[in-house]
Amino acid sequence: MMTIYETHSRENHLHENISTAQKNANELKKQVEQQLGRIDAQQLSIRLGKGASEFEAVQRVDFTIEPGEFVCLLGPSGCGKSTLLGALAGHIVPAAGVLNVDGQSIDGPSPERGMVFQHHTLFPWRKVLDNVAFGLKMRGVAKAERHALALDMLQQVGLHDVANRWPSQLSGGMQQRVEIARVLINKPRLLLMDEPFGALDAQTRLKMQQLLLDIWERIRTTVVFVTHDIDEALFLADRILVMSPRPGRIIENLSVNFARPRRTELVTTPEFMQLKRHCLELLSHEEGRQLPRLSPLGLPPEARIAV
Repeated sequence: MMTIYETHSRENHLHENISTAQKNANELKKQVEQQLGRIDAQQLSIRLGKGASEFEAVQRVDFTIEPGEFVCLLGPSGCGKSTLLGALAGHIVPAAGVLNVDGQSIDGPSPERGMVFQHHTLFPWRKVLDNVAFGLKMRGVAKAERHALALDMLQQVGLHDVANRWPSQLSGGMQQRVEIARVLINKPRLLLMDEPFGALDAQTRLKMQQLLLDIWERIRTTVVFVTHDIDEALFLADRILVMSPRPGRIIENLSVNFARPRRTELVTTPEFMQLKRHCLELLSHEEGRQLPRLSPLGLPPEARIAV
């Protein structure tokens, strides 16, 4: 039988545990709320060219991307995917609408919005280590510290053993890994990728996709990835924003709910093939026709096409 002292002691201990749990929950909620990398676009239009050659590249798009989400922009060539990415990077000024990152309008390029292109932009006169550390050097980080951080980032992309090589001594896949490391070392809110694996052979491309997912699983920065490859989009993304031919409009916001981590065996599953057929139908639909929609029972018979 417990004494009054023991009863009060147990009650106090219980209250302390509840208080600690509430405190931890509040701190976790605060961390989630403070997570950076949210994108909001409202009625966003982008025009390119001047005078008689001016045209509308992106037309009144609306979308939201949550912090830490991996989203692919999928569409045919010339639909405005890269143009939209350029606006997110701060290289292109929209003609109308709203484009915000974490509630702030985009005002020019920033290392907080890192960009990876199809072809690497490494400095040929700098060795791999100094290429990766370049952004830190521009921010005034001491040489010893930036080299240590650059080596750690090269370790994450599996290239610590080539730190003292020149870019020209690397394969295409290795060059792109260095490019990704050079962007990520700045800890950007957004990682913007414009068909970064498009110039690689099929086998290297698959390895790079897997590497990117492995890195993203660790850092969970927001990724916006441009591609016209349906398999690539379905394998990588949490969501796919499917775009129409120019002027680019978002014709479907497609959730990709495959479990993570993902492995290459996913691409041969019936569920993957079903979504692939749906994306093919979306990309080949004619203007004015009703867009195909997925249902819990799968695609309607008239929307099924051979792959």
